[in-house]
Amino acid sequence: MSRIGRMPIAIPAGVTVDIAENNKVTVKGPKGTLERVLPSEMEIKQDGDTVVVSRPNDLKKMKSLHGLTRTLINNMVVGVTEGYEKVLEVNGVGYRAAKQGKVLNLSLGYSHPVNMEDPEGIEVVVEGQNKIIVKGIDKEKVGQYAAEIREKRAPEPYKGKGIKYADEVIRRKVGKTGKK
Repeated sequence: MSRIGRMPIAIPAGVTVDIAENNKVTVKGPKGTLERVLPSEMEIKQDGDTVVVSRPNDLKKMKSLHGLTRTLINNMVVGVTEGYEKVLEVNGVGYRAAKQGKVLNLSLGYSHPVNMEDPEGIEVVVEGQNKIIVKGIDKEKVGQYAAEIREKRAPEPYKGKGIKYADEVIRRKVGKTGKK
């Protein structure tokens, strides 16, 4: 049995979970509402203040969907109560980030500034000139947008310049050595 799939999902106070047909799950909480259509083979039941996911049989596909379904619902519950955030750091001489309304302006050593507009449901905060915080209630969207920002100038291994996640460790390499 899937260890993750078996665990019940606790629903905190102030959060409502609706399970419609075709496993369309809607989670409403203090920070907003999320909805998602989950695999129809899984059986999602709400009992009291917990949600339990069960699978019909032990086929490999069902086993993998079991844990996934439970985790997706749990991420929705955590999203509407606490929300998610990813912190990025901009490293490099002359590299900086600034915010103008809903547009994130990045100066990354290119001949032009890079402008990125915030997607719906995501808030971007710039602290100082080199710290970007991406916040939102949907874990997938937050991670995706943070990855798109990082992609504009991924960190390089020689000087460590570029945009990296705050908790990311860049493996450094030794540069060329001159001939003797």
